[in-house]
Amino acid sequence: MARYLLTGAAGFIGARVGGLLAEQGHTVIGVDNLNDAYDPRLKDWRLTQLDPLANFTFEKLDISDREATTALWDQHGPFDAVINLGARAGVRYSTIDPWVYQDTNTTGTLNLLELCRHRGTNKFILASTSSLYGSDNPMPFTENADTSRPLSPYAASKKGAEALCFTYHHLYNIDVTVFRYFTVYGPAGRPDMVIFRLIQWIHEGRPVTIFGDGQQSRDFTYVDDIARGTILGLKPVGYEIINLGSDYPLVLIDVLRMIEERLGKQAEIIHKPFHAADMKATWANVTKARELLGWETQVRFEDGLQACIDWYLQQREWAKDVPTGA
Repeated sequence: MARYLLTGAAGFIGARVGGLLAEQGHTVIGVDNLNDAYDPRLKDWRLTQLDPLANFTFEKLDISDREATTALWDQHGPFDAVINLGARAGVRYSTIDPWVYQDTNTTGTLNLLELCRHRGTNKFILASTSSLYGSDNPMPFTENADTSRPLSPYAASKKGAEALCFTYHHLYNIDVTVFRYFTVYGPAGRPDMVIFRLIQWIHEGRPVTIFGDGQQSRDFTYVDDIARGTILGLKPVGYEIINLGSDYPLVLIDVLRMIEERLGKQAEIIHKPFHAADMKATWANVTKARELLGWETQVRFEDGLQACIDWYLQQREWAKDVPTGA
């Protein structure tokens, strides 16, 4: 069994990865700064799901703090691999406070890579984003597409992290798997993401904000599939960038209608101008994930969506009051 440092352990994807690894018998040291970028109750709920796992240990930590990250390594290391899922996510807010995105996503990655270099950890996984593909690439997006024109500070900070990973692979032979995730959804998901928002707004009879005409499309990928793929990325690959997506984009207004049908309620839709930092569409080419990792999605969108609705109804007493940042 291996020993892993997992950042973003209270995050949506991180908590699922940490749980799967611990259930497999690995030792997981999970860290997260538990920031208030969105309602901390979601992070608390995820951590309670990990509490029963004896080989999962949680420490509150900000990876942009170099001294604190080094001290944690001194206490809990050495590690067989670092799985860096700790990040400030969200396209629109990054246009308001770009500095925190640079601190966490780029500087935090640098701090971890430096520790890998000096402490002999030779495997590094980075969570990146489909937002890097911007607006000019043909779809479905392939990993060799041009990512030199990110549309948001969030995407730019992830581009910087990817570049650092390649540099440390080139100079110090650290084995790196970079994953570009496509619109991850699932129970206890981020409340600034469209699935959580739509379920809450429609069920509670609140106005539904749609940016643009609702014809934008997203390659929705279920969190369990993403977590499985991330763990598969622990194998030696040299340096690889790999898409994890469903390869099956859905139009936003169609997703809204599916939620209406399942909840038995009709949405009151308010249209607002399309945000310049948003992408019109995402669509993953997952050939590389299939060939290198033997990975493909297992959860149908209809089933994953129902799991999200079921979770919301079970947790509605508090989930109905979670701010969604409309």
